[in-house]
Amino acid sequence: MLFQPSDHTFVVCAYKTSPYLEECIASLLNQSVKSNVVIATSTPNDHIRGLADKYKLRLYISSGKSGIAQDWNHALSKVDTPLATIAHQDDIYLESYTEEMLSAINSSIEPLIFFSNYGEIRCGGTCDKNKLLRVKRMMLSPLKLKGAWRSKMIRRRILSLGCPICCPSVTYNLSSLERPIFNNRFKGSLDWETWERLSRRRGSFVYSSKILMRHRIHLDSETSSLILDNVRSQEDIKMLEQFWPAPIARLIFKFYRSSQSSNRM
Repeated sequence: MLFQPSDHTFVVCAYKTSPYLEECIASLLNQSVKSNVVIATSTPNDHIRGLADKYKLRLYISSGKSGIAQDWNHALSKVDTPLATIAHQDDIYLESYTEEMLSAINSSIEPLIFFSNYGEIRCGGTCDKNKLLRVKRMMLSPLKLKGAWRSKMIRRRILSLGCPICCPSVTYNLSSLERPIFNNRFKGSLDWETWERLSRRRGSFVYSSKILMRHRIHLDSETSSLILDNVRSQEDIKMLEQFWPAPIARLIFKFYRSSQSSNRM
């Protein structure tokens, strides 16, 4: 089937009172190809409600336990289209994201997920080149070849060295995936764990090497907090052990760990 814009939904995962939420919403509404936009939250407040009212967006409130996996699964559960993108409230999406995503998915066979290259926002400015971004782009370079999208071996070899897939850049083909998509085994590496599980499935990891969104790095971000708490490091070692014997996994981690410094302000 060919997916249409009406088959896709951006679900904004809003948390507390982010000063960047409105900028994220605006970037979704300003896409060159329009699709659906909704908001989901486990921390309802006047700030989130006010923006939902301002932009006439449906707001879904979770009454269950809050957590990254729970919040993301709740967000996806409120989507009634086959394609869904969890938009992280601090990030922005370039106006061509939806257009490029639909084009790539419609040119693939049995798409599981789509994801793209990305840049960063730091101290109010954009950053499209740094050590971390260069390493991730190099890791994903085999997927520039469309013929590699369906290769389990290639995507598992990529994931065996780290997690180069930027979670907020991902669009999920919900019609081909089992729910819930995320589990709460991890706090910081739950996206890597999800890609590892999906990498075993038949289907395509659809990749665009174009920068289609920008991820914001700041002290209040959940990723930065997890790194400072050393949670991410312990979870990353466990993920590497999914692919390698423990001694080799820890050796690879010594090289992988240095990339985390790019998330420090």
